Amino acid sequence: MTSAGVAARFGRWIDPATIRRLFRNRSFVIGFSLFTTVVLIALLADLVAPHDPVQNNYRYRLGEPNDAHLLGTDNFGRDVLSRVLHGSRVSLAIGLLVVIMTGVFGTAIGAASGYVRRLDNFIMRIMDGLMAFPPIVLAIAIGATLGPSLFNAVIALTIAFTPRTARIVRASILVVRESEYVEAARAMGAGHLRILFRHILANSLAPLMVQQTFIFALSILAEAVLSYIGVGPRPPTPTFGNIIADGRNYIAEAPWITIWPGLAIMMTVLGLNLLGDGLRDVLDPRLRTEGR
Repeated sequence: MTSAGVAARFGRWIDPATIRRLFRNRSFVIGFSLFTTVVLIALLADLVAPHDPVQNNYRYRLGEPNDAHLLGTDNFGRDVLSRVLHGSRVSLAIGLLVVIMTGVFGTAIGAASGYVRRLDNFIMRIMDGLMAFPPIVLAIAIGATLGPSLFNAVIALTIAFTPRTARIVRASILVVRESEYVEAARAMGAGHLRILFRHILANSLAPLMVQQTFIFALSILAEAVLSYIGVGPRPPTPTFGNIIADGRNYIAEAPWITIWPGLAIMMTVLGLNLLGDGLRDVLDPRLRTEGR
Protein backbone atom coordinates (compact mmCIF):
# COMPACT_ATOMS: atom_id res chain seq x y z
CA MET A 1 0.00 0.00 0.00
CA THR A 2 1.33 3.47 -0.86
CA SER A 3 1.92 6.12 1.78
CA ALA A 4 -1.10 7.98 0.45
CA GLY A 5 -3.20 4.84 0.87
CA VAL A 6 -2.01 4.37 4.43
CA ALA A 7 -2.87 7.95 5.22
CA ALA A 8 -6.30 7.51 3.71
CA ARG A 9 -6.95 4.36 5.78
CA PHE A 10 -5.76 5.64 9.11
CA GLY A 11 -6.30 9.35 8.67
CA ARG A 12 -9.66 9.26 10.41
CA TRP A 13 -7.92 8.12 13.62
CA ILE A 14 -4.89 10.42 13.51
CA ASP A 15 -6.36 13.52 11.89
CA PRO A 16 -6.43 16.73 13.97
CA ALA A 17 -10.18 16.48 14.55
CA THR A 18 -9.87 13.02 16.12
CA ILE A 19 -6.94 14.14 18.26
CA ARG A 20 -8.96 17.13 19.45
CA ARG A 21 -11.87 14.84 20.34
CA LEU A 22 -9.52 12.59 22.27
CA PHE A 23 -8.11 15.43 24.34
CA ARG A 24 -11.59 16.78 25.01
CA ASN A 25 -12.57 13.40 26.43
CA ARG A 26 -12.10 13.46 30.20
CA SER A 27 -11.44 9.73 30.55
CA PHE A 28 -8.77 9.80 27.86
CA VAL A 29 -7.01 12.84 29.32
CA ILE A 30 -6.90 11.45 32.86
CA GLY A 31 -5.88 7.99 31.67
CA PHE A 32 -3.25 9.37 29.32
CA SER A 33 -1.79 11.53 32.10
CA LEU A 34 -1.63 8.68 34.61
CA PHE A 35 -0.18 6.17 32.18
CA THR A 36 2.33 8.63 30.75
CA THR A 37 3.54 9.37 34.27
CA VAL A 38 4.08 5.66 34.95
CA VAL A 39 5.91 5.20 31.63
CA LEU A 40 8.21 8.17 32.31
CA ILE A 41 8.98 6.83 35.78
CA ALA A 42 9.85 3.44 34.29
CA LEU A 43 12.06 4.94 31.58
CA LEU A 44 13.92 7.19 34.06
CA ALA A 45 14.22 4.58 36.84
CA ASP A 46 18.02 4.36 36.52
CA LEU A 47 18.30 8.13 36.95
CA VAL A 48 15.82 8.77 39.74
CA ALA A 49 16.16 5.60 41.86
CA PRO A 50 18.24 6.52 44.93
CA HIS A 51 19.61 3.00 45.56
CA ASP A 52 20.38 -0.30 43.88
CA PRO A 53 17.02 -2.17 43.81
CA VAL A 54 18.59 -5.61 44.43
CA GLN A 55 21.34 -4.67 46.91
CA ASN A 56 20.77 -6.25 50.34
CA ASN A 57 21.57 -4.24 53.46
CA TYR A 58 20.56 -6.10 56.60
CA ARG A 59 21.51 -3.17 58.83
CA TYR A 60 18.42 -1.34 57.57
CA ARG A 61 16.09 -4.35 57.41
CA LEU A 62 12.36 -3.36 57.67
CA GLY A 63 13.36 0.26 58.13
CA GLU A 64 10.57 2.82 58.32
CA PRO A 65 10.42 5.64 55.75
CA ASN A 66 13.10 8.24 56.43
CA ASP A 67 15.34 10.72 54.65
CA ALA A 68 17.65 8.00 53.33
CA HIS A 69 14.83 5.63 52.31
CA LEU A 70 11.75 7.68 51.46
CA LEU A 71 9.43 4.65 51.24
CA GLY A 72 11.28 2.51 53.78
CA THR A 73 13.13 -0.77 53.28
CA ASP A 74 12.00 -4.38 52.92
CA ASN A 75 12.91 -7.58 54.74
CA PHE A 76 16.33 -7.67 53.03
CA GLY A 77 17.08 -4.01 53.66
CA ARG A 78 16.45 -3.07 50.02
CA ASP A 79 15.08 0.37 49.25
CA VAL A 80 11.35 0.09 48.48
CA LEU A 81 11.27 3.25 46.36
CA SER A 82 14.06 1.96 44.10
CA ARG A 83 12.38 -1.42 43.78
CA VAL A 84 9.01 0.11 42.86
CA LEU A 85 10.65 2.38 40.27
CA HIS A 86 12.52 -0.50 38.62
CA GLY A 87 9.59 -2.84 39.14
CA SER A 88 7.41 -0.56 37.05
CA ARG A 89 9.82 -1.05 34.16
CA VAL A 90 9.66 -4.86 34.33
CA SER A 91 5.88 -4.99 34.82
CA LEU A 92 5.27 -2.58 31.94
CA ALA A 93 7.64 -4.57 29.73
CA ILE A 94 5.73 -7.77 30.47
CA GLY A 95 2.41 -6.02 29.75
CA LEU A 96 3.72 -4.57 26.50
CA LEU A 97 5.07 -7.92 25.31
CA VAL A 98 1.74 -9.57 26.07
CA VAL A 99 -0.10 -6.82 24.17
CA ILE A 100 2.16 -7.26 21.14
CA MET A 101 1.97 -11.05 21.12
CA THR A 102 -1.78 -11.23 21.72
CA GLY A 103 -2.23 -8.58 19.04
CA VAL A 104 -0.24 -10.60 16.50
CA PHE A 105 -1.63 -14.06 17.30
CA GLY A 106 -5.14 -12.86 18.13
CA THR A 107 -5.35 -10.87 14.89
CA ALA A 108 -4.10 -13.82 12.83
CA ILE A 109 -6.52 -16.26 14.48
CA GLY A 110 -9.46 -13.84 14.37
CA ALA A 111 -8.74 -12.94 10.74
CA ALA A 112 -8.59 -16.59 9.68
CA SER A 113 -11.78 -17.38 11.55
CA GLY A 114 -13.73 -14.37 10.35
CA TYR A 115 -12.65 -14.42 6.72
CA VAL A 116 -12.34 -18.14 5.96
CA ARG A 117 -15.78 -19.45 6.80
CA ARG A 118 -14.78 -23.12 6.70
CA LEU A 119 -12.34 -22.52 9.55
CA ASP A 120 -14.65 -20.41 11.67
CA ASN A 121 -16.42 -23.11 13.66
CA PHE A 122 -13.25 -25.16 14.30
CA ILE A 123 -11.14 -22.20 15.44
CA MET A 124 -13.83 -20.62 17.59
CA ARG A 125 -14.54 -23.86 19.42
CA ILE A 126 -10.87 -23.97 20.43
CA MET A 127 -11.06 -20.33 21.56
CA ASP A 128 -14.26 -21.06 23.48
CA GLY A 129 -12.51 -23.94 25.21
CA LEU A 130 -9.69 -21.66 26.35
CA MET A 131 -12.15 -18.97 27.41
CA ALA A 132 -14.02 -21.47 29.56
CA PHE A 133 -11.22 -21.00 32.09
CA PRO A 134 -10.80 -17.65 33.87
CA PRO A 135 -7.68 -16.09 32.31
CA ILE A 136 -5.87 -15.79 35.65
CA VAL A 137 -6.47 -19.50 36.43
CA LEU A 138 -5.33 -20.51 32.94
CA ALA A 139 -2.22 -18.32 33.21
CA ILE A 140 -1.37 -19.79 36.62
CA ALA A 141 -1.71 -23.34 35.30
CA ILE A 142 0.48 -22.63 32.28
CA GLY A 143 3.01 -20.66 34.32
CA ALA A 144 3.28 -23.42 36.92
CA THR A 145 3.82 -25.97 34.14
CA LEU A 146 6.51 -23.94 32.37
CA GLY A 147 8.24 -22.75 35.54
CA PRO A 148 8.91 -19.28 36.98
CA SER A 149 10.62 -16.83 34.61
CA LEU A 150 9.81 -13.59 32.85
CA PHE A 151 9.61 -15.26 29.44
CA ASN A 152 7.33 -18.03 30.69
CA ALA A 153 5.06 -15.47 32.35
CA VAL A 154 4.69 -13.68 29.01
CA ILE A 155 3.86 -16.98 27.27
CA ALA A 156 1.29 -17.91 29.91
CA LEU A 157 -0.43 -14.52 29.74
CA THR A 158 -0.36 -14.51 25.94
CA ILE A 159 -2.14 -17.87 25.79
CA ALA A 160 -4.65 -16.72 28.40
CA PHE A 161 -5.59 -13.45 26.68
CA THR A 162 -5.24 -14.28 22.97
CA PRO A 163 -8.78 -15.78 22.69
CA ARG A 164 -10.31 -12.44 23.71
CA THR A 165 -8.38 -10.57 21.05
CA ALA A 166 -9.24 -13.21 18.46
CA ARG A 167 -12.97 -12.88 19.16
CA ILE A 168 -12.84 -9.08 18.91
CA VAL A 169 -11.04 -9.24 15.56
CA ARG A 170 -13.36 -11.95 14.25
CA ALA A 171 -16.47 -9.96 15.21
CA SER A 172 -15.13 -6.85 13.43
CA ILE A 173 -14.21 -8.81 10.31
CA LEU A 174 -17.64 -10.47 10.14
CA VAL A 175 -19.17 -6.99 9.91
CA VAL A 176 -16.61 -5.37 7.61
CA ARG A 177 -16.38 -8.23 5.10
CA GLU A 178 -20.02 -7.63 4.07
CA SER A 179 -19.40 -3.95 3.32
CA GLU A 180 -19.95 -2.58 -0.17
CA TYR A 181 -16.32 -1.56 -0.69
CA VAL A 182 -15.22 -5.15 0.04
CA GLU A 183 -17.75 -6.48 -2.46
CA ALA A 184 -16.47 -3.91 -4.96
CA ALA A 185 -12.88 -5.07 -4.40
CA ARG A 186 -13.94 -8.68 -5.04
CA ALA A 187 -15.78 -7.65 -8.20
CA MET A 188 -12.61 -5.91 -9.43
CA GLY A 189 -10.67 -9.16 -9.05
CA ALA A 190 -8.69 -8.37 -5.88
CA GLY A 191 -7.10 -11.40 -4.25
CA HIS A 192 -8.01 -12.68 -0.82
CA LEU A 193 -4.85 -11.40 0.89
CA ARG A 194 -5.25 -7.96 -0.65
CA ILE A 195 -8.88 -7.77 0.46
CA LEU A 196 -8.09 -9.05 3.93
CA PHE A 197 -5.15 -6.76 4.69
CA ARG A 198 -5.96 -3.66 2.67
CA HIS A 199 -9.73 -3.45 3.06
CA ILE A 200 -10.85 -5.55 6.03
CA LEU A 201 -8.13 -5.47 8.68
CA ALA A 202 -7.32 -1.83 8.00
CA ASN A 203 -10.92 -0.97 8.87
CA SER A 204 -11.15 -3.30 11.87
CA LEU A 205 -8.35 -1.88 13.99
CA ALA A 206 -10.34 0.53 16.17
CA PRO A 207 -11.92 -2.22 18.35
CA LEU A 208 -8.53 -3.97 18.50
CA MET A 209 -6.79 -0.84 19.74
CA VAL A 210 -9.35 -0.41 22.51
CA GLN A 211 -9.20 -4.10 23.46
CA GLN A 212 -5.41 -4.06 23.72
CA THR A 213 -5.41 -1.21 26.25
CA PHE A 214 -7.61 -3.33 28.51
CA ILE A 215 -5.40 -6.40 27.95
CA PHE A 216 -2.39 -4.26 28.92
CA ALA A 217 -4.08 -3.47 32.23
CA LEU A 218 -5.16 -7.09 32.78
CA SER A 219 -1.64 -8.31 32.01
CA ILE A 220 -0.13 -6.09 34.69
CA LEU A 221 -2.67 -7.35 37.22
CA ALA A 222 -2.13 -10.95 36.16
CA GLU A 223 1.66 -10.61 36.36
CA ALA A 224 1.28 -9.40 39.93
CA VAL A 225 -0.78 -12.49 40.74
CA LEU A 226 1.71 -14.84 39.06
CA SER A 227 4.65 -13.24 40.86
CA TYR A 228 2.81 -13.25 44.18
CA ILE A 229 2.32 -17.03 44.08
CA GLY A 230 5.82 -17.68 42.72
CA VAL A 231 5.26 -18.50 39.05
CA GLY A 232 6.24 -15.11 37.62
CA PRO A 233 9.71 -13.59 37.12
CA ARG A 234 12.22 -15.01 39.59
CA PRO A 235 13.27 -12.91 42.61
CA PRO A 236 15.19 -10.71 43.19
CA THR A 237 13.96 -9.20 39.89
CA PRO A 238 11.72 -6.34 41.03
CA THR A 239 8.16 -6.43 39.70
CA PHE A 240 5.02 -5.13 41.35
CA GLY A 241 3.99 -8.67 42.25
CA ASN A 242 7.40 -9.70 43.60
CA ILE A 243 7.60 -6.65 45.85
CA ILE A 244 4.15 -7.35 47.30
CA ALA A 245 5.08 -11.01 47.76
CA ASP A 246 8.22 -10.00 49.68
CA GLY A 247 6.12 -7.96 52.11
CA ARG A 248 3.19 -10.30 52.65
CA ASN A 249 4.70 -11.82 55.83
CA TYR A 250 5.52 -8.40 57.27
CA ILE A 251 2.34 -6.50 56.48
CA ALA A 252 1.60 -5.85 60.17
CA GLU A 253 5.03 -4.50 61.09
CA ALA A 254 6.11 -3.06 57.73
CA PRO A 255 2.98 -2.25 55.68
CA TRP A 256 4.90 0.15 53.42
CA ILE A 257 6.44 -2.82 51.56
CA THR A 258 3.06 -3.79 50.12
CA ILE A 259 1.25 -0.44 50.12
CA TRP A 260 3.46 1.35 47.58
CA PRO A 261 3.58 -1.31 44.85
CA GLY A 262 -0.16 -1.80 45.36
CA LEU A 263 -0.74 1.90 44.73
CA ALA A 264 1.55 1.72 41.68
CA ILE A 265 -0.55 -1.14 40.26
CA MET A 266 -3.74 0.80 40.94
CA MET A 267 -2.40 3.93 39.23
CA THR A 268 -1.19 1.99 36.18
CA VAL A 269 -4.35 -0.09 35.72
CA LEU A 270 -6.65 2.88 36.34
CA GLY A 271 -4.76 4.92 33.76
CA LEU A 272 -4.98 2.18 31.14
CA ASN A 273 -8.68 1.53 31.76
CA LEU A 274 -9.52 5.23 31.48
CA LEU A 275 -7.36 5.46 28.37
CA GLY A 276 -9.24 2.56 26.82
CA ASP A 277 -12.61 4.07 27.74
CA GLY A 278 -11.62 7.33 26.08
CA LEU A 279 -10.40 5.59 22.93
CA ARG A 280 -13.62 3.58 22.72
CA ASP A 281 -15.81 6.66 23.13
CA VAL A 282 -14.00 8.50 20.31
CA LEU A 283 -13.18 5.69 17.87
CA ASP A 284 -16.42 3.70 18.11
CA PRO A 285 -19.10 5.61 16.15
CA ARG A 286 -21.88 3.74 17.95
CA LEU A 287 -20.82 5.27 21.28
CA ARG A 288 -20.23 8.82 20.13
CA THR A 289 -22.61 11.50 21.30
CA GLU A 290 -23.11 14.87 19.74
CA GLY A 291 -20.53 17.36 20.90
CA ARG A 292 -18.42 14.85 22.81
